[in-house]
Parts: sequence; C-alpha cells; structure tokens
Amino acid sequence: MSAVIDLHAHVISADAQRYPLAPLSGHPSDWSRERPVSFQRMIAAMDEAGIAKTALVQASTSYGHDNSYVADAVAAHPERFAGVFSVDVLQRDAPERIDYWVSKGLTGLRVFIAGHTAAVKDARLDDGRSFPAWEYAGKAGIPVCVQLRAAGLPQLATVLERFPRVRVILDHMARPTTADGPPYAAAANLLSLAATIANLRGEYAKAAAYQAEIERIAPREEIPVEEIPRGGTLVVAVANPIAATDMPTSAHQVPIVIPAITSPIVETVQAANKCHRRSFMRSERRPHPTMATPPQI
Repeated sequence: MSAVIDLHAHVISADAQRYPLAPLSGHPSDWSRERPVSFQRMIAAMDEAGIAKTALVQASTSYGHDNSYVADAVAAHPERFAGVFSVDVLQRDAPERIDYWVSKGLTGLRVFIAGHTAAVKDARLDDGRSFPAWEYAGKAGIPVCVQLRAAGLPQLATVLERFPRVRVILDHMARPTTADGPPYAAAANLLSLAATIANLRGEYAKAAAYQAEIERIAPREEIPVEEIPRGGTLVVAVANPIAATDMPTSAHQVPIVIPAITSPIVETVQAANKCHRRSFMRSERRPHPTMATPPQI
C-alpha cells in the first residue's frame, strides 16, 4: 500500500432516513446532490487510486454540525479514515461539543465560514464568541481546517496571532482569484498571510521577503499630500464642576471635598498639520472659576 494520504474528502450516505440532511445554508450544495459518495464507495475509489488513508471532512452543506456519518465511517474503517468534525464555534457549549466528537474518535475540527453556499450571513472567523473553541483546540492539540474566501484571510491572520499554538489547514487555499494571471496581484492577500505566519515563527527575513514581493506585485496607491485632511484640535473636557450657586450655604452642610477630584480636567489632543505628529497635553489642575474654594477640614 502506498503512503499517499488524501487530506480532504467528503462522504454522503445513501440512507437519508438514518442520516437526514441538515445543511447549514438551508439547502445542500450542488456537488452533494450530483456526486454523492458513501464511505464504502470511497474505500473502493481509494483502492483504485492507490490512496492509503483519507481525512473525511464533515460535509457542512449536507449535515451541518451532525457529524454522525463521518464518525460511523471512521469507526467502521479506522485504518483507512480519519475524521474532521464541525461544531458551531459561536455557541457557548462549543468546547463541550468538541470534546464530545473527539470522544467518538474524530481528530480534527472544521470551521466553516464560506464555501459554495454561505453558512451564516456576515459570519466572521475572528468573532470573539469563537475564541473559547479556538483556545480549547490549541490546548487539546486538535488541528483546525478553515473554509473561507480570500477576502477573509485578514480574519485568519488575526486568529493565528491570537492562538499561535493552533495548527490550521486552509481549505482550497481560500479560493484565491487568479484570473488576472502572473504575477497574480489579486491573490496578494495570500502572501500577506504567509508574511504573518513567518513573523509568528520568528522567520523575519522570510516575512520581509514576502512583504517586498507584495509591494512589487500590488503596490499601494500613493496619496498626494494635498489630499490628506488637514489636522485640527479636539478638546475633551472630563469633569462635572459644581457651580458656586450650588454650593452649601451653611457650615453643617459643607461636604468633604477633594480638590483633585472636583477640579476640572481638560485633555487636549492636537493633530499637527502635514507632518502627522500627535501630541498629548494635559492641563494643570486648577479650581474651576465657578467653584468656591474648598474648606479646610
């Protein structure tokens, strides 16, 4: 038997009663309707092609987060299959659901953001609600395969920077745009992701090389100086001064007053014109002109 391993394949059961369809998008993807393959047929195809083992990835657009069919396939042929399951990482019980499917013999997590059919409109990979699931996967050593479009690669970079211990597999290379031809400027965001990964690994020379290549194939547009908005001054007053007319009129009504609290604080942020330098200045704390001098207690 060869040592060839297929890292990404889907299986669909012919028994819709035992394994009912529940696609994330509400309707199955075209490929699952037109080319469904059971795990038994997958074994036969693997033998014909000389594939030793296959990672069965949950068909999210067929079964949603019900990974029963993948789990049953792995249980039936653990020597030929590894299983990648899916959970709703935005839910609070995501770590518990991950633990459940791992207990069923599955060894990888799939995060489905955007495939041929959209799972959730405006879903983001870097949604903070998913962070407990990412953290759990990192601690448990569970690899995560991510399905998203090229426009979402900056979100993946954010996740990688936050969870550097997680091993991530990028499904279909995020389906980059290559119609523009060499040097593929439209796919420059893939190089940007590569630069992020190199930085996380401490490979700074490689990261710099990637960045230089990005600048070469997709240079940033220069903004004429005259089109840069001129600076201004923003003044923010942080205080709630008491007018002199509101002060107590008799000795027994006099409160204990701390000048440092009652004195107004004025913070000024100045944006200098043209040179874009910013300076921060805090005014001296002085009694407000409308305030009476606090009594000595």
